[in-house]
Amino acid sequence: MRIPKIYHFGNLSAVPEGKGQGKGSFIVMEYLDFGGSYSQADLGQRLAEMHKAEPADETTKKGMFGFPIDNTIGGTSQPNGWMDNWVDFYRERRLQHQLKLTRDPKLQQMGKKLCDNLEHFFQGVDVKPSVLHGDLWSGNISGVDGEPSIFDPAVYYGHSEADFGMSWCAGFSSAFYDAYHRVLPKAPGFEDRKQLYLLYHYLNHYNLFGGGYYSSAEGILRSLTNKI
Repeated sequence: MRIPKIYHFGNLSAVPEGKGQGKGSFIVMEYLDFGGSYSQADLGQRLAEMHKAEPADETTKKGMFGFPIDNTIGGTSQPNGWMDNWVDFYRERRLQHQLKLTRDPKLQQMGKKLCDNLEHFFQGVDVKPSVLHGDLWSGNISGVDGEPSIFDPAVYYGHSEADFGMSWCAGFSSAFYDAYHRVLPKAPGFEDRKQLYLLYHYLNHYNLFGGGYYSSAEGILRSLTNKI
């Protein structure tokens, strides 16, 4: 997977006066000439290899889920405080966080039923922390010199399947999924959990943009709660 190299980063407050001093941070990265073609099979294989690799973070090596700092998913805050149980993390840091932001009693009522029974969808599944892109849609995927490249992440350490949460607008082909699952075979209940991971992003899109994303989130909530 072609990832832009990071050359330098820091706080804007450290920049000498008169040269951009202010709040926030900066990052200097390698220039990559995006726009070339790439193989969907290569993308699937390399994403699976990234998910399968041993995490570099020492906290994650101890089985913890999260990230050293909170970040954002689009314009929405994304809390990443460490937790040692993936189901608890996804319930509290992802679903409950987005449901609260909706301020919608109907979504919150259905969401509570789902969150109270979230373990149902993880029976017999051993979830280990993987480094995730976190916002893997077509706008964050391109080709560089024939290689697939992913960028602009909402990174954290979590369940590998969570990176399919934006698959509804990622354009993944059957070749992508075939190559991915040759490296990381499907675990029981994969399709239902995929809906769980779609739900997080549909809720986020509703919180950001409103409109038709409400019906998408409501439909997934209804479908999943009917299976409990």
